[in-house]
Amino acid sequence: MITIAIAGKPNSGKSTFFKASTLVDVEIASYPFTTISPNVGIAYVRVKCPCKEKEIQQEVGRECGNCVDGFRFVPVELLDVAGLVRGAHEGRGLGNEFLDELRQAEAIIHVVDASGGTDAGGNVVWIGSHDPLEDVLFFQDELTEWVRGIISRNRRKLERKTELEGAKIARLLSEQLAGVGVTEEQVKAAILKSLVSDKPNMKSWNEDDMKDLAIHLIKKSKKMIIAANKADIAPEENIRKLKELEGKGEGGSESKEEEEEAEVIPCSVEAELALRTAAKHEFIKYLPGDTDFEISHAAELTEKQRRGLERLRNLVQDYGGTGAGVQAIINHVVFDLLDYVVAYPVEDEHKYSDASGRILPDAFLLKSGSTARDLAFSIHSDIGEGFLYAIDARTKRRLGEKYALRSNDIVRVVYTSRQK
Repeated sequence: MITIAIAGKPNSGKSTFFKASTLVDVEIASYPFTTISPNVGIAYVRVKCPCKEKEIQQEVGRECGNCVDGFRFVPVELLDVAGLVRGAHEGRGLGNEFLDELRQAEAIIHVVDASGGTDAGGNVVWIGSHDPLEDVLFFQDELTEWVRGIISRNRRKLERKTELEGAKIARLLSEQLAGVGVTEEQVKAAILKSLVSDKPNMKSWNEDDMKDLAIHLIKKSKKMIIAANKADIAPEENIRKLKELEGKGEGGSESKEEEEEAEVIPCSVEAELALRTAAKHEFIKYLPGDTDFEISHAAELTEKQRRGLERLRNLVQDYGGTGAGVQAIINHVVFDLLDYVVAYPVEDEHKYSDASGRILPDAFLLKSGSTARDLAFSIHSDIGEGFLYAIDARTKRRLGEKYALRSNDIVRVVYTSRQK
């Protein structure tokens, strides 16, 4: 399952983002280090379910039963880690725990208090009195120093290995950074982008070279998005500053050609939590990511509660149909930053069902470029080992093991059972 970390300074709204996404009860309070050990929960990406397609309806005559109002919600894992403070890479605060927890994440949602209502340490201050841009730059600097420190501590040993064994720098660095989740290919790509691209000898690297390399290693190995939280109460100037990061590198400088851009999505996680909680108690009919919601006629609401819901409705509409921003962020991370697709395996390509007649029983998230055989392994290792071919349920066309899956593919996997 995909693991996405929610990170940021203390009291930025990380735990509220987590609870709004998962409805898992976590401690939320307006003081630093509310989160000490990581909270783990399940959130969902929202996609249109293929069972609503006209051709499928004509063949099977009914919906799949696994979607809600035509939308499928596919699970991903969220990790709410401890708040980050300055000097985390040196062990300050809960720095070591924070950085260790980030190792397992494929992407990071950096929750920033866009209102400027918390200082650098996460203490409550007047709204607008703190510049949220400083939080973005400090977060990137802590990650950079973390990686640079690993390289620096092992530099002499790496130098000797390159001299005595003739080992390649990229391979040695990837071995040193394996615990951070950096692959050899990512190291190679980072070296090409960094200041060390024309310095193959590590002895010639200075501190600026290693810091620049660390910046590019983070960019290549950890996809990040900025969740500009508390956007509903934030000064417009703060939102503008954060949005100006788009088109620039994570560090805030103008990005080079083909460099990753800093994505910024405004949100209000408290508003999203209120919406999902109201829906859970059946006060409203609302799906995460909806453009609006319907107040239940059966709900016994006070006039104050109704006014509150109307304010939430205005906020939902202000965000252009992305709820309060939370669902848009999760979807953006999975499909745009990480480049995943959704595939639906079936056992009967004519009925779009499994052996029990359940229509589109499962939905799998796979990296773009994954093959039919990769899908087979995702279902079960035995099915992957015995893979023969696949069948496109829509066209009934036979697919080879190297067929690259497209999003919303419905596929029957044909395999041979290998009994011992």
